[in-house]
Amino acid sequence: MDIKKTIYRKLFLSTFYLSAFTFGGGYVIVPLMKKKFVDELNYIEEEEMLNLVAIAQSSPGPVAVNASILLGYKVAGIFGALVTILGTILPPLIILSIISIFYTAFRDNEVVSAVLKGMQSGVSAVICDVVINLGKNVVNEKSTTSLFIMIGAFITTYFLNINVIYIILICGIIGGIRVFLMDKDKLEVNK
Repeated sequence: MDIKKTIYRKLFLSTFYLSAFTFGGGYVIVPLMKKKFVDELNYIEEEEMLNLVAIAQSSPGPVAVNASILLGYKVAGIFGALVTILGTILPPLIILSIISIFYTAFRDNEVVSAVLKGMQSGVSAVICDVVINLGKNVVNEKSTTSLFIMIGAFITTYFLNINVIYIILICGIIGGIRVFLMDKDKLEVNK
């Protein structure tokens, strides 16, 4: 029982800390979650983390919360998922409650405005890092289909201004067909 309490405590404190000190949305928290749960705590493998992030991105809701739910469930079951949800949601709830109380003082403060502008620069750097790391994994996998999907998604989003929802749906269909064909091939090999 003590081992479970230790795991729950680590899950809560880790997600609470990451959520409290991460600004810029879900994609910023992804490399930090990888560093914490894959590299430091060794709770999951890097490939599992990438899969959890992919599922979190395709699920409705904030990526950080979805990734926390999946991570908590993977590590410690349903109660682990509840612990990580609490750890992820509490810091923004506390921060927003404090900010709402002092909103008028913050709204006109030049220092707060400057700090927020500085954070925007840091957020864009972290998002670039995520894109590079995830892109590297796709290239290292040496899957031409995944590489073409990644390049095609970038081109259609950036240059052709096609709505991201359509791109996600098409990529999901391609991924589903690909998994179906790979499973079909495995079944034929095992016969």
